[in-house]
Amino acid sequence: MNINITFPDGKTHSYPIGISSGEIAKQISPALFKKSVAARFNDALVDLNAQLQQDGVLEIITVDTDSGIKILWHSTAHIMAHAIKNLYPEAQFGVGPAIEDGFYYDIDIDSKLNQDALENIEKEMQRIISSNTSFSRKELSKDEAIRFFRENTDRYKLELLADLEDDRPSLYREGEFTDLCLGPHIPSSKLIKAFKLLSIAGAYWRGNEKNKMLQRIYGISFPRKSLLDDHLFYLEEAKKRDHRKLGKELELFSFHPEGPGFVFWHPKGMKLYREIENYLIEKLDAYGYGEVKTPIILNDALWKKSGHWDNYKENMYFVDIDETNYAIKPMNCPGSCLIYNSTLHSYRDLPLRLAEFGNVHRHERSGVLNGLFRVRQFTQDDAHIYCTAEQIQDEVIACIRFVEEVYRDFHFTDYHIELSTRPEKSIGSDEIWEKAENALQAALNACEIEYILNQGDGAFYGPKIDFHVRDSLKRSWQLGTIQLDFSMPEKFDLEYVGSDGERHRPVMIHRAIFGSIERFIGQLIEHHGGRLPIWLAPVQIIVLPLSDEQENFAKDVLAELRENGIRAELDPRSEKIGYKIREAELRKIPYMLIAGKKEVENNQISVRTNAEGDLGQMQISQLMVKLNSEIQRKA
Repeated sequence: MNINITFPDGKTHSYPIGISSGEIAKQISPALFKKSVAARFNDALVDLNAQLQQDGVLEIITVDTDSGIKILWHSTAHIMAHAIKNLYPEAQFGVGPAIEDGFYYDIDIDSKLNQDALENIEKEMQRIISSNTSFSRKELSKDEAIRFFRENTDRYKLELLADLEDDRPSLYREGEFTDLCLGPHIPSSKLIKAFKLLSIAGAYWRGNEKNKMLQRIYGISFPRKSLLDDHLFYLEEAKKRDHRKLGKELELFSFHPEGPGFVFWHPKGMKLYREIENYLIEKLDAYGYGEVKTPIILNDALWKKSGHWDNYKENMYFVDIDETNYAIKPMNCPGSCLIYNSTLHSYRDLPLRLAEFGNVHRHERSGVLNGLFRVRQFTQDDAHIYCTAEQIQDEVIACIRFVEEVYRDFHFTDYHIELSTRPEKSIGSDEIWEKAENALQAALNACEIEYILNQGDGAFYGPKIDFHVRDSLKRSWQLGTIQLDFSMPEKFDLEYVGSDGERHRPVMIHRAIFGSIERFIGQLIEHHGGRLPIWLAPVQIIVLPLSDEQENFAKDVLAELRENGIRAELDPRSEKIGYKIREAELRKIPYMLIAGKKEVENNQISVRTNAEGDLGQMQISQLMVKLNSEIQRKA
């Protein structure tokens, strides 16, 4: 008896029932089979040795694809757990998924792991991999699985099983190690040609601070050693660019245990912060926005009306005032709706574009806090646009063009766009969601923009367009967003008077270009490795006199620069000029102006840049032309 298998190219072939996807891959091409790790059959991931019992669509997944490398990483996590169990028999295991850049496993053991321990685990992993072990899947009843992990004393797996809805959980055996896992896995450990355990961190079980802290080991693996070498070089470069390290070195911001997850901005950091904020404020006028400001604390009745109480409560902070419950705002949109409703609007007022640099607070667990990238207080460059249904497409297109213009100014040209649809936890009817998703799709199509469909990742109140920017290390950051919302105008009973004299419901568009100023600054620092372009640099120029004799001349130069709006400093210390130049370069100051005896005599200044080195002597007026040109061009 045969089954019909259809491939991604649309071609269909007949095979004996019970054939595996691995056997099909081998028949297609031995080279294909050699790099195959799993398969996708009728949209479900399966192991290569899984027998196919019915007609369906089959895609062979190879290790050189995003899906394939994640399967390799997940399998390497299992081998790491196997090695740990061999070395530490008392070990119990939490979860060990593949993540964006590798894998991790959470482990509960008596020993405190260190770098020496990681090296021993790596040696044991290499022994296991060299023995060419295979992965085999077995389905059990839930009771059988519980008995197995009870006998093997792994309370974390028992807890996972207790919450599992599936009555037939799957276990994977690799050598002498068995783990609870959905799969799939690579057919054999020989596919792992190179790996590295990277770091150890603490992680609360299930992310809950009330639970025990486990030891989390991060690692990476590849099918070729050259790929591992490239990745390790990339990690070293990323360490140098870490915005937390550079933020401290460049005196931009700091974090303190008195306020975990809250940023303390220093004077130089505020220069950068304000430059970015003022840049966007100027753009708002050109795009027809009015700027507003809403309170940070509003009562719980508002958040119940908006839907945040039911859908976002666990991420909010609360406070009692006069025996009434208030919330610190996690989002700006409900306050914007109150501003809209304070006046009865006509269709002639629409679109109404209200922008707010809104300070919001969100309760993030301590384990996920990450410098400026994940904080508990941040400022959104938020805006809410109220328009008619007929104006949606034009307004969304205008938002897209706005984002594109800003990213050009910041030299972010490598980005992709995702359209995120209705999540599982949401408000509003099916009809409203379909209408909103279609409207965003129409705007993207009108702009002739390619996009990725991201099913189920929209906001709880509406679908969204997200901009994912790649930096100089090719890392992707989600920054800008455009969200369409039919639900909140309904909840707040927002209306406008139409040309027919009747009351109508406006549509609400939420948009942010940076996402948050904090996260954008963190990304910007890492993108440039701290060497910010001159228009953004907190200190644009430092004046370096060779000796005390040139200090008065240097002060005159400094005064002239500042009169012309340049952010400049003076280094009058009696240090050798080479030392002062090196220190200025470490501070990543774009321009260094050196004042010596010749410069004073010629009424000129020697110009040196962080990027290009020595540019020779210039008149201050000549230098100002060059500086103003670079600043205006945002070079």
